[in-house]
Amino acid sequence: MRALMTIFREVRDPRDLNARHDCASKLFVAEIVDLPHGAPSHDSFSRLFRLLDPDEMSKAIAAFTAALRDALGLGPVAGVVAVDGKRLRRGYERGGKFMPPLMISVWDAQTRLSIAARASKDKNEVKATLDALKSLDLKGCIVTADALHCHPKMAEGVRAQGGHYALKLKGNNGPLHARAVAAFEKADARGDGSFHEKSENGHDRFERRRASLVAAPKAANFPGLVAFGRIESARRKAGGETTTMVHYVALSKRLSPRRLLETVRLHWSVENNCHWPLDVVFHEDDARARKNHAPQNLSIIRRIALDILTAHPDKRSPARKMKLATWSKEFFFDLFIHMR
Repeated sequence: MRALMTIFREVRDPRDLNARHDCASKLFVAEIVDLPHGAPSHDSFSRLFRLLDPDEMSKAIAAFTAALRDALGLGPVAGVVAVDGKRLRRGYERGGKFMPPLMISVWDAQTRLSIAARASKDKNEVKATLDALKSLDLKGCIVTADALHCHPKMAEGVRAQGGHYALKLKGNNGPLHARAVAAFEKADARGDGSFHEKSENGHDRFERRRASLVAAPKAANFPGLVAFGRIESARRKAGGETTTMVHYVALSKRLSPRRLLETVRLHWSVENNCHWPLDVVFHEDDARARKNHAPQNLSIIRRIALDILTAHPDKRSPARKMKLATWSKEFFFDLFIHMR
């Protein structure tokens, strides 16, 4: 707990000198303590979170993440790093329903812990993502992202930080997508290339995925591009028709077909293990904090809380751990003792 308080003290207090409650203490209270009697008051918390600088809060979560990984003996990130944006759907001010605040999640898919989170001030997901990646050491990592991020600046940003990329490729990058399709058509016609296939049954559906790779042609003008990947998937629900889809991936590192399929599948952990719990466990999509910087700052607090719950070795879900922490003071303090 002392380490967490030290990190929060690095966040500059934006209030006047006559503020009664210590800023770091209130951040800590907002993180872990339920205060049914409202001390400090609701208005006091509201004012603090509206005024705090989201950039400084982003630095705080980065420092917290580094301290947590060190305490758990995890070392630096060396696997798949998934990047994705998340809208705070009810955190909009009057007239801004269709453009709610945007948060960028940078996620370690192996440990299922946040690496960084950043608010987008101008609703530009690409720019906010590039800003978030600039503060990270990505050596040994493969950064995955959806087709929105498949552009030269993203590729350059990832490579500049020492990482490799696996970016989904769609028609929004028309020339590169056309080259990928043409490269696979030529390879298929020659019968070249290996592939890896995996089938799964469950939840009343059958799924089959096949991954294959081809070398990228020299004419493909894209920073660091080495190969194209292709994921062919077929899904059939019980008693229904089979639907098929084909996805392409731009790669700066040549992977085996098996590794390509694993990398693409791991990307979805940012949705399943970060964004989904934020909505279902912490009810982030229903939160109506909307003034100034409050939506973004509270979203960062929720991510820190989710990391604390996830890092604890108890096998129960984050929702169950939260309930157990309210019932048992022993377990409540054990969540933080485990981080030492």
